[in-house]
Amino acid sequence: MTQDAKARLGTVQDALAHACKIAGRPVDSVALIAISKTQEAAAIRPLIAAGQRRFGENRVQEAQGKWPDLLAETPDLELHLVGQLQSNKAEEAVRLFDVIHSVDRVSLIAALARAQEKTGRHPRCYVQVNIGDEAQKGGCAAADAPELVAAARAAGLTVVGLMAVPPADTEAAPYFALLAKIARDNGLTELSMGMSGDFEAAIMLGATHVRLGTALFGARA
Repeated sequence: MTQDAKARLGTVQDALAHACKIAGRPVDSVALIAISKTQEAAAIRPLIAAGQRRFGENRVQEAQGKWPDLLAETPDLELHLVGQLQSNKAEEAVRLFDVIHSVDRVSLIAALARAQEKTGRHPRCYVQVNIGDEAQKGGCAAADAPELVAAARAAGLTVVGLMAVPPADTEAAPYFALLAKIARDNGLTELSMGMSGDFEAAIMLGATHVRLGTALFGARA
């Protein structure tokens, strides 16, 4: 299993390196987040053994069930929350995660600020933008992003960038370009954008973090 994980990780790393070369960017300018949602610890350990260090989860409760032991085994892992976060889970998220990608409303900013004060932990944060204005997705409206970034900064959050998921089954590049522009306009240098089907375009347009799951873990049963 470890050999399979090493092979999958190598294939993904080669694809990322190729995309960076085409974009004229150094390969170390793009960080790979392995999306481990729904994966058991037994499936994650081989990827850790193969050298992967950044992992992403969608739900706080699921992550609490498997990551404390994994983090104890390998302390240099970096854990990212990429799914929607309820305000009443803010403290648990701040205690467990190093990076939170889904800051999308003022009430959550307030809850995270309180959690930071209580725990003394300050995870890096991305403001999530609903870049395609889709009702079923989280994230603030593109027009509201500057105000939300300012509010998060004022509350003491460490805002490092923006995150978005473009609409499915459409050309992602214009949405990535818009997210990059909003980031530049607000003095942000990090962009969490790009998944298995569109990471090449995301890298071309400035992604600093791409989020891949199936390519690393295989198709879910």
